Amino acid sequence: MFYDKSVFSEDDIKNLDTMLEKGVVSFPFTNSWYLPAFYIGNGCTLFGDGTDESAGVDFSGQKAVDVTNYLIDLVDNPNFKIDADGSGIAGLRDGSIKAMFTGSWDANGIKESLGDNMGVASLPTYTLNGEEVQMYAYAGSKAIGVNSQSKYPEAAVQLAVYLGSAEAQRLHYELRNVIPCNTELLEAEDIASDELVIAQNDTFNYTSIMQPFVSQMNNCWTPVENLGKGIRNGSVTHDNAEEQTEAMNDAMNSDGLS
Repeated sequence: MFYDKSVFSEDDIKNLDTMLEKGVVSFPFTNSWYLPAFYIGNGCTLFGDGTDESAGVDFSGQKAVDVTNYLIDLVDNPNFKIDADGSGIAGLRDGSIKAMFTGSWDANGIKESLGDNMGVASLPTYTLNGEEVQMYAYAGSKAIGVNSQSKYPEAAVQLAVYLGSAEAQRLHYELRNVIPCNTELLEAEDIASDELVIAQNDTFNYTSIMQPFVSQMNNCWTPVENLGKGIRNGSVTHDNAEEQTEAMNDAMNSDGLS
């Protein structure tokens, strides 16, 4: 989460609803990689620990319906804006938005907009039925592989080794704000003290779950996106929140053949 330090204090950024009392917050609401953060925080699960495909998805019951009802009210909050097509950064630039959720890839653009007022932190809590609930992001990583059918396997392996090396990771960090995973680099003074690195590592360590990579996960993206769009356009309401939430859960557990 990136935010304007001149608007929000370090205490403010601990809770989303507190932030909404002080400034406009943007969130990629219809993006199914982000929206589950609210549901996962309230006890919804995907494939057990993320690796048990037979466990299925549990975005059902009152725990999930309560989140849907919260999100309906959230979208109605005048200080909440749905981020679409870069509108979050544009809003930070013109002052109409004071905080947004995105990845390290947008850090340079945000820094240009906020300057020394740029703050970055791991995910906040939100207040559901009078209690604070921690938001949880998906955590993931990239892997470098070599095509087993390569005509030049030796050169391909050499390239892969270099791309995963400490030297290449540092260049990715310096040029594109891609946070390194090399432990020696993470201990380097300039990287270890970087507010962006600290925030991303805190997110990974404390406010995230590993994104499941089981094949059934492919059935989860569209139902969540559709629910987000339904809340945005008003077709999902408090009156049908339970029905719509269960429909999302059913679709996420579909075998894809129906």
